[in-house]
Amino acid sequence: MTLVKTQIGRRAFIKNTSLAGGGLVLGFNLLNSCKPKVAEAVAIEMEMPKEWYEINGYLKIGDNGVVTIMSPNPEIGQNVRTSMPMILADELEVDWKDVVVEQAPLNTNLYSWQVAGGSRSIMNSWESLRMAGATARQMLKEAAATAWQVPVGEITAIAGVLSHEASGNSAGYGEMASTASQLEIPEEVQLKEQADFSIIGTSRKNVDGKKIVTGKPLFGIDVQREGMLIATLAHPPAFGLKLRSFDAQEAKQMSGIRDVFSIKLYDGDFKKSAFHHTAFNELVAVVGETTWQVMQAKKALKIEWEPAPDSTEDMTVIGRKITVRHPAGIENSDTHNSKLREFSTRKGRVARRDGNPEAAFTNAARVIERSYSCPFLAHNTMEPMNFFAHVTEDHAELLGPTQTPEWMEPAIAERLGLSLEQVDIQMTRQGGGFGRRLYGHFMVEAAIISQQIKAPVKLVYSREDDMSQGVYRPSYYATYRAALDEDNNLVAFHVKAGGVPESPLFANRFPAGAIDNYLAEDYTIDSNITTGAFRAPRSNFIAGAEQSFLDEVAEEMGKDPIDFRLELLKKAEENPVGDPETNDYDASRYAGVLELVREKTNWGQDEPGIHRGVSAYFCHNSYVAQVLDMVMENGEPTIQKVTSAIDCGIVINPDAASNMAEGGVVDGIGHAMYSGLTFKDGSPEQTNFDKYRLIRHKEAPKAIETHFVDNGLDPTGMGEPPFPPIMGALANALYKATGRRHYHQPFILDKPPLVG
Repeated sequence: MTLVKTQIGRRAFIKNTSLAGGGLVLGFNLLNSCKPKVAEAVAIEMEMPKEWYEINGYLKIGDNGVVTIMSPNPEIGQNVRTSMPMILADELEVDWKDVVVEQAPLNTNLYSWQVAGGSRSIMNSWESLRMAGATARQMLKEAAATAWQVPVGEITAIAGVLSHEASGNSAGYGEMASTASQLEIPEEVQLKEQADFSIIGTSRKNVDGKKIVTGKPLFGIDVQREGMLIATLAHPPAFGLKLRSFDAQEAKQMSGIRDVFSIKLYDGDFKKSAFHHTAFNELVAVVGETTWQVMQAKKALKIEWEPAPDSTEDMTVIGRKITVRHPAGIENSDTHNSKLREFSTRKGRVARRDGNPEAAFTNAARVIERSYSCPFLAHNTMEPMNFFAHVTEDHAELLGPTQTPEWMEPAIAERLGLSLEQVDIQMTRQGGGFGRRLYGHFMVEAAIISQQIKAPVKLVYSREDDMSQGVYRPSYYATYRAALDEDNNLVAFHVKAGGVPESPLFANRFPAGAIDNYLAEDYTIDSNITTGAFRAPRSNFIAGAEQSFLDEVAEEMGKDPIDFRLELLKKAEENPVGDPETNDYDASRYAGVLELVREKTNWGQDEPGIHRGVSAYFCHNSYVAQVLDMVMENGEPTIQKVTSAIDCGIVINPDAASNMAEGGVVDGIGHAMYSGLTFKDGSPEQTNFDKYRLIRHKEAPKAIETHFVDNGLDPTGMGEPPFPPIMGALANALYKATGRRHYHQPFILDKPPLVG
């Protein structure tokens, strides 16, 4: 085992000794402040202890040995409600069948990183979860040693049972929990060696699986409370407009309607972070008894809108202050696309320059240049935005699906005029997130409505509300150039990438560091259409564009696409250009997934009628290589199989990780092939699934195979990394199958000519 200190910097364990009967509660403190609260117990088929102790902590041990483990992070389908407790349970050395999992409430005093974003839930909590489990195990062993009057080093803990071989004594955890709760926190604890893991690295079923498939209430949309009203909102029909006035006389007279009023989210003095932004700051709320009633009453509103002025607002983005400009006017996709093409011909902001790329291009024997684009995308979570709020004079209870409870709590407290201690945020399971629920304006809206109506309220968006209110994936454009010398060697590489309203460029990612003359530029175009993080932000476009271009360069050079990438990575590892610390990626791990996917797919052993595309990418601290096999059936391309090779460090729950990889593959293919959001006169032209195209069952790969690199490194991201590269593999396979190279998403609308 590995000996570690239980206190690291500001981190410290918290023990609660005010227990009735025999129970041990342990928490792990990473931040400061907040208040005690525990989520409702999960009912499962096992014998429960006589009492549950409603107190803080990562874990509770009952008098019969049953262990309740709190899952602190939002669950958006990435299965952290299973995987995070698995980590703690392994170090605790408890049998998984004796574990109950509860969703923890927001409590930054006890839990770290209560955010579902950036594929960081496991990575950020790996150490604290292990230490919480190991510390509880050590305290139980010390309790047994005291009871049996033997050295603690002679006590073993296996599957929830403490034993002393020499004396023959043994006891379950429940028997020692009361004594353990009185002990001092040990200064150092032993963490398990990886070879001793018994739960980590094994596949465990989703703890919510049965409830999900049997339709039990788990999601925000399921929330029901006594006296609860329903609310919906009316917002401007186009970006670039704002509320002027409204007449609610007819709506207020409709059956079940309690009130109609305008709300303002934030005043001018509110200090926003990037996750507080919203398209429309002033809206009209309709409150009534049922969802149908409020949605019908909203149609009866007579609202006048007026042009919104040009404005700017200051925001903080991960500690960095920025100013965001919202230009006045009504925008259109045609104008966006024209501007993107125009800006791509101008000189951009230089983000990185190695060598002398200008001279290399001037002296090149051949220059390959290609441009790629993608439209705005809507997140379209299966469960539309919703949230429950009950606000009184001195307390605010909020319950629902959010990816950022930790970041929204201060905003809600400030907007309501309450202290942080008076705000209680609890999390439901979420019917999808994909970045949309990082932006919690709907939480603030629900709280304001409840405060004004003086009643518990559940705010519910329709699909049209959600798709027309912003926070989209931006529209991007990228131009790549490669310079070849007379001997067909790659001597220079240039990428210029921009977007509305952000650039997708990652200047220090591959192939930066692998090419002697390298130039990366970017540009942005201001817009009043609100955008935000979308599964694997920026990577969700730039990966596909980059990997498509690399395939085309490899073909021009007469090289196998995997061999070509591996040659570049070998240079980046052995003889990197520039400061190797500047490069975002580890070249050896990058090469490792390419070598693994080549092995698993028997790459190079061509089968008649099978057209293959390959892609590889690094993001969210993980590496993914993918091969897509395509056939032509009745003249149409059909995806037979996708094989992924993934390096994300230690895999906690292989089945869950494979599920995420499979979901990322299907999602990525669907968005690249079919999805797009366009604007006319400031309004999205697609506001429901009749016009917004998503992938269908028959279009998904017939088989998906996932392989993980076994390197023993600490876990890194898994929810997002499999998503971006599949778009490049798809484009490359389409070329092999059809002879046409696709440059503009969605590919189904792109009609490129046959190559040659």
